[in-house]
Amino acid sequence: MASILLIEDDDTLRFTVARALKKDGHAVDDAESLEAARERFAAHAFDLVLTDVHLGSGSGIDFIEHIRAEGFGGGVVVMTAFATVDDAVRAMKMGADDYLQKPVRLEELKLIVERLLDQREQSRRLRLYKRLEEVKRQIERPLGESDAWLKTLNLAERLASMPVVNRATDLGSSSGGALPTILILGETGAGKGVISRHIHDCSPEPDGPFVHVNCSALPATLIEGELFGHERGAFTDAKDAREGLFEMADGGTIFLDEIGDLPLELQAKLLTVLEHGRIRRVGATRERSVRVRVVAATNQDLDRRVKDGGFREDLLFRLNAFTVTIPPLRERGEDALLLARSMLNRMCAEYGREPAQMTREAELAVRSHRWSGNVRELFNAVQRAAMLSDSNLISASDLGLSTAKARPLARDTTTESPGQLRFDFQDGIHTAEEVERELMVQALEYTRGNVSKAARLIGMQRSSFRYRIDRYNLSDLVQEIAHR
Repeated sequence: MASILLIEDDDTLRFTVARALKKDGHAVDDAESLEAARERFAAHAFDLVLTDVHLGSGSGIDFIEHIRAEGFGGGVVVMTAFATVDDAVRAMKMGADDYLQKPVRLEELKLIVERLLDQREQSRRLRLYKRLEEVKRQIERPLGESDAWLKTLNLAERLASMPVVNRATDLGSSSGGALPTILILGETGAGKGVISRHIHDCSPEPDGPFVHVNCSALPATLIEGELFGHERGAFTDAKDAREGLFEMADGGTIFLDEIGDLPLELQAKLLTVLEHGRIRRVGATRERSVRVRVVAATNQDLDRRVKDGGFREDLLFRLNAFTVTIPPLRERGEDALLLARSMLNRMCAEYGREPAQMTREAELAVRSHRWSGNVRELFNAVQRAAMLSDSNLISASDLGLSTAKARPLARDTTTESPGQLRFDFQDGIHTAEEVERELMVQALEYTRGNVSKAARLIGMQRSSFRYRIDRYNLSDLVQEIAHR
């Protein structure tokens, strides 16, 4: 059960209390003096200390001060025959958790010991949970080194500095105040959820709740009750009152994912919440104030949704006061390769297999693939390879990617966007050098010899691209293409 240090100079009481605690399964180390108590405390780790106040060799309160100064975080119970107010105040100031008057009632003592041990276990679990959460946050921190990604993170972190403040309510008004909102835009799988969590973790309230709501996954008939809660009897199955997700997120962040799929009738109610910082449960007659950072995300064109009548314009105005646009993975340079390596290392550890690495050919395939599903598609490819590959060298085929030689396409003159570049592949497997050279040639053809743009298109640093131009004897080709 627990390890308890018992300090009592009365032999009869010490024996009686020790026997009672041992019968409950506790390990009890008893001491008749402060000197003996100090020796035992220095030699062993205890979960709880039970001490008399007036000992022949000194004061138990002084011992409490000593062990608290040493960093003892367990429970402390004080026993004394002189239950004066001064004793109680001094004991509590020094760090005692509870106070018993002699003669000690064993049942009362057992209840106090049980309560303090339960509290200690809960505190231990909470500390462990926080440590695990911190490790998880470090593992899942947004990874990337490209300029586009770093600019996105920088903006997200600046917006995260906005505190969760319901201005009117904090000033004493009952009418509530507007909630801070951030809108995240980006393609499917680009990392909108990661950025939303990063905003929360970088906020002034990182230990506050983070509530993730998938608006497209909630049934239209239940979404109001899920978001705002309901009172008992509000509808047939409402047997008890229930707080909604906005209340659960009070003092933290609520992430409204797929906000574009929120039904129109709920959009009006959400707008009211955002403007006034107050929610009303289904079936309730009064409102409740909430202090929540609202982060919404979508991969839809909300301006078009407004024109089509599927999204309220006034809600869009409220949401996009601060907007973070996440770049697709194909525009993040070497980040795809950086992410793939990190994912592979983590998955090998999770699946209990030896560390693996990608072949040069596989890395080239990762770098040149368009990743239309972005980070989510990359994650699925790496996960599949980590689970199914029989080798510690992950090939392009393990990732489900082609290593066929690229065939140049006609340049798309309608746009300068890198997103319009497509690679067509001839049949047959070639060496990594051939694949890399052909990708460079096609990128140069597409950009009409612009080395900087060509390097960005295939996710390569300009200096590396220049080095490979010399290595693959492409200097004359660059000049030829540039003068066409």
